[in-house]
Amino acid sequence: MFGKRADGAVAANVARPAPIEPPKPAPAPVTAPAPAAAAGGATPASLDPARVAKAVRAPIPINPQVASSNDGRTEEYYRTKASIYNALIETIDLGQLAALDQKTARDEIRDIVNEIIAIKQVIVSVSEQEQLLADIVNDVLGYGPLEPLLARDDIADIMVNGANSVFIEVGGKVTKTPIRFRDNQQLMNICQRIVSQVGRRIDESSPICDARLPDGSRVNVIVPPLALDGPTLTIRKFKKDKLRLKDLVGFGAISEPAGKVLGIIGACRCNVLISGGTGSGKTTLLNCLTGYIAPDERVITCEDAAELQLQQPHVVRLETRPPNLEGQGAISMRELIKNCLRMRPERIIVGEVRGPEAFDLLQAMNTGHDGSMGTLHANSPREGLSRMESMITMGGFSLPTKTIREMIVGSIDVVIQAARLRDGSRKITHVTEVLGLEGDVIITQDLIVFEMEGEDANGKIIGKHRSTGIARPKFWDRARYFGLEKELAEALDAADV
Repeated sequence: MFGKRADGAVAANVARPAPIEPPKPAPAPVTAPAPAAAAGGATPASLDPARVAKAVRAPIPINPQVASSNDGRTEEYYRTKASIYNALIETIDLGQLAALDQKTARDEIRDIVNEIIAIKQVIVSVSEQEQLLADIVNDVLGYGPLEPLLARDDIADIMVNGANSVFIEVGGKVTKTPIRFRDNQQLMNICQRIVSQVGRRIDESSPICDARLPDGSRVNVIVPPLALDGPTLTIRKFKKDKLRLKDLVGFGAISEPAGKVLGIIGACRCNVLISGGTGSGKTTLLNCLTGYIAPDERVITCEDAAELQLQQPHVVRLETRPPNLEGQGAISMRELIKNCLRMRPERIIVGEVRGPEAFDLLQAMNTGHDGSMGTLHANSPREGLSRMESMITMGGFSLPTKTIREMIVGSIDVVIQAARLRDGSRKITHVTEVLGLEGDVIITQDLIVFEMEGEDANGKIIGKHRSTGIARPKFWDRARYFGLEKELAEALDAADV
């Protein structure tokens, strides 16, 4: 069977047709880590066939209730799985397996594992054997124990705090799962597999890394010596179906009239700053607002780990780069935004503003790139503007405070505040205009606010979005330029109830 060793690693006393010896291909260099090595297992350079055959034949009984338990896997299950996995690693030819496509490799591994289960005389039902097969295939080719969590669309966050502690967030509530890893080394190898897919690395010399999964889900990894209890992995999952503003209305994050106001803000090219706390839905809201960008506009996105999911046909995605092993070659967010200005952008979207790039974003917003957007961490719209000022000051710009505030007022039109409430629900709590300066103070006015009215018997917060009664916001003339003033007036009137 293609993919197996030819040194007799599988016991010869299993009745099966004589294998056909395949032609031995010339060894080819493998550019990516071998699949099994990435899952946490080394391949010995030479094996004693008699020793391997003896190890494979050793029967290990398993309690059928263990593998079929819905409450998690026990130590007995993990011992059985580890024994089968080790026999697989000693049997399979990793060099040939690495040359196979994903589907063929999975089929090959399943065939070999089925033989090992038969030889070891593991007593399991068909469904329990399928569970073992799925787990081992995920260990070798996928993300191990994380695979079933990544397949669920109702999970917002996956938080791995070492090999034996995995938490998930569902419906705004964090709960612990029974899922665990074989050891910290397996978890470390899965982290390395994830970050290597986007050309990054994680080790003791570079113990912090931001990365992404193929579907755009955000990944953060921090490993020892900084993480004391083993590698810590945090995944912010994205739904398979890209959300739109009408979906946020359906979830109750914002009312329908207020949602129409946000759509007009996105369509009439207001410069928007989205602020909020961790997990409040800033990136999701940014994705929804970009849905109102015209398809003929050229949009350039700048992110630390590319996660935005824009629908327009003319999108250029840029991503920062960390330094290499010698500490050279890093590309910062500031450099990306500066380069954007030479790429004829019509809108610039910054995934998250964290530092001195705030100055470059404000300059871009104020130099003909209307409709640019960005997010930052803040607890209120006014705090968001203060943070912009602080980040510019911390970047070493020796500008007077009034000059910085004049830049902010001249660049940002609307601040949208997102929040995660105590019941786990996410709401858009403020839609706030930036009006101007009075002396040294930035003047703002709320257009729409979320008012809490109490909570129901299940602890869910009850409230509503309402207009503050501003009939003609500052961006009214901009909306009129795009022919949207009538829709804006109707939306504000409908929200004022």
